[in-house]
Amino acid sequence: MSLSVRIKLSLLMFLQYFVWGAWSVTMGTWLGQTLGFSGEQIGLAAGTTALAAMISPFFVGMIADRFLATEKILAALHLIGGLILFFGSTMSAFGPFYAVLLGYALCYMPTLALSNSLSFHQMRDPAREFPSIRVLGTIGWIVAGLLVGTLGLEATAMPMRLAAGASVLLGLFCFALPHTPPTRSRRASMAGVLGLDALSLLRERSFAIFVLGSFLICIPLQFYYAFANPFLNEIQVVNAAGKMTLGQMSEIGFMLVMPLFFRKLGVKNMLLVGMAAWTARYLLFAYGDNGPLVWMLYAGILLHGICYDFFFVTGQIYVDQKAPPDVRAAAQGLIAFVTLGLGMFIGSWVSGRIVDAFALPGGGHAWERIWIVPAASAGAVLVLFALFFRADERESEAGVRMAART
Repeated sequence: MSLSVRIKLSLLMFLQYFVWGAWSVTMGTWLGQTLGFSGEQIGLAAGTTALAAMISPFFVGMIADRFLATEKILAALHLIGGLILFFGSTMSAFGPFYAVLLGYALCYMPTLALSNSLSFHQMRDPAREFPSIRVLGTIGWIVAGLLVGTLGLEATAMPMRLAAGASVLLGLFCFALPHTPPTRSRRASMAGVLGLDALSLLRERSFAIFVLGSFLICIPLQFYYAFANPFLNEIQVVNAAGKMTLGQMSEIGFMLVMPLFFRKLGVKNMLLVGMAAWTARYLLFAYGDNGPLVWMLYAGILLHGICYDFFFVTGQIYVDQKAPPDVRAAAQGLIAFVTLGLGMFIGSWVSGRIVDAFALPGGGHAWERIWIVPAASAGAVLVLFALFFRADERESEAGVRMAART
């Protein structure tokens, strides 16, 4: 891979996740504080990306990578998405806003897989070359959060407009990306697109428990993604969006040391530590404050590296090692549909209902009681997973090798 291609792919990743980080983190604060949306409405709005994650595989698997050059479809989706997102930033009624935001999510979510596939197409050794390029995406998310927080834009429509402008810029930039023609056969099955070819893996108890546990844990996880920023702003934490980027910084750090933890802990214990970190994070949020116990809030944010890497990345590695080569892609699609799609979508609705249930008559929310709900839920899944999930030593050893490559 030439230096010019590396630079282009790095910029692609930076802008790809800058766009997402600019609008999604603080949207709940704007919707709640400024537009007066209910918790359920905020949760449903946050769930548009999860709903799109369930639908977008049809587009990616059935159309985009079989009939169209990847860079062209990326350009079209980001350009159209940017215009839709700007239009959404001008709305104040929930119904029209939700419809427009869902339209944007349907444009954006397919680009996650497409940007990865375009990058892989340009690489001789993706396992070695991709991580150093993908990390620019996390940096892009961090820069977006720092920018929005430092400028004090969290309760305004400006983050969404900033993301819209960046999306249009990214769309134009995509025309300069290396040409990546369709590479898959034009024949595609619905089962292959949805990952149904991997359903045979569910006959094995350990894999079925893994899928069920992953689905259940993603329901309380959405409390953080939808309501952490509104929570921090409501208790008057200054520059909440900027401080939340500490989570992405820890994500980079823990990613670097994952091979060591794999060697020491193995697959099952890595997954359990990830689940335990989610429980601990919510307890820290429940009992922390913006006074003497503010360190608990920072600790909860910094746990993101363990929460994400030890659960999601370890899960992806486990699936890759568990599935036979001919169904690995389908297995990854299945787990993405179950977690990032179905689990997160249900979690969006549930979290909104819980937040509304603990709204205070004079304004604000009983956040301690709110955070106890996902803490208890994640803890219950942790216990069930510890009791019923099994992983053998060969999977742990294979995970060490794969984590070292990533």
